[in-house]
Amino acid sequence: MQRGRPPKAPLVISADDRDTLLRWTKRAKSSNALAQRARIVLRCGDGVTGSVVAEELRCTNATVGKWRSRYIAQGLTGLLDEPRSGAPRKVTDEKVEAVLTKTLESMPKDATHWSTRSMAEVSDMSHDTVSRIWHAFGLQPHRTETFKLSNDPQFIEKVRDIVGLYLDPPTKAIVLSVDEKAQIQALDRTQPVLPMSPGVAERRTHDYVRHGTTSLFAALDVATGRVIGELHRRHRSIEFRKFLERIDSEVPADLDIHLILDNYGTHKTPLIKNWLARRPRFHVHFTPTYSSWINQVERWFATLTNKQIRRGTHRSTLQLEKAIKLYLATHNLDPQPFIWVKTADEILAKVARFCERTSRTRH
Repeated sequence: MQRGRPPKAPLVISADDRDTLLRWTKRAKSSNALAQRARIVLRCGDGVTGSVVAEELRCTNATVGKWRSRYIAQGLTGLLDEPRSGAPRKVTDEKVEAVLTKTLESMPKDATHWSTRSMAEVSDMSHDTVSRIWHAFGLQPHRTETFKLSNDPQFIEKVRDIVGLYLDPPTKAIVLSVDEKAQIQALDRTQPVLPMSPGVAERRTHDYVRHGTTSLFAALDVATGRVIGELHRRHRSIEFRKFLERIDSEVPADLDIHLILDNYGTHKTPLIKNWLARRPRFHVHFTPTYSSWINQVERWFATLTNKQIRRGTHRSTLQLEKAIKLYLATHNLDPQPFIWVKTADEILAKVARFCERTSRTRH
């Protein structure tokens, strides 16, 4: 007598069901979960094994088995979310889907994006209902974010090189993330700032007076979080060479120095190239173009801006520079390094998925 798992029930998809499933797969934006379930059933209906379907669609075998069984037992209805307890819903699934589809796949005639009120007018429901639907599905049409993909032909090699320095730094060496925060403005408000009081936020005038600029050259030790900083009124290769000399003097002579730099022209002039060529312990690692996120000192600059510069009031460039030096000294009393956790493979896989999304959107 043979033992083992019982044979799976056959999965047969009618022509009408197949048309509906194919239509659902094209709604990846407005109902991603339903689109995924439809893909699972279609692939299983083509005779593909559950493990292969799971690998193709990046889900678990249990997920494939669940929706395969639900379709066999209940048909298309089995792929929909089960009703939950509570008061009867006044807004049907069809109306919710219509709002989501219109939000994601169309624009109003007089605007670049929908508002709750403009959507309410065309969907025959209150703007509060539209707001709840958007909130439930995480939609915020009024918000937008920017991105920029690197076009560097050596993007992969540079990412692996720099992430390797973060995760497995060389022995007898120091890794410094180096950049400049240029043209920092000394700003003063046109009228006195009104301090915060109970129930009242700090208030300041929207306009300001400029009192000059300065540039901060900074080198972040990725192992300790300590920062070597130097201020200059100008931002040229001459000033950058002076900063390199400062680094050379502060780092012990028995250590190699690995510099992570962006592709700004100041870093690549003949003056800098000749200076580095005469000092073999310096090793330069350039970041990919449009990839400042990989340079850790940029994160430190963001903290400096939030804590000291953005809301600061400085009546002269000298006063601004004193404030920055104070922040540097305070930071270096108890430096904390940033902990890099992503491997190069994880970063590159995420970039590849993003490229796939933008490619699908374009076509």
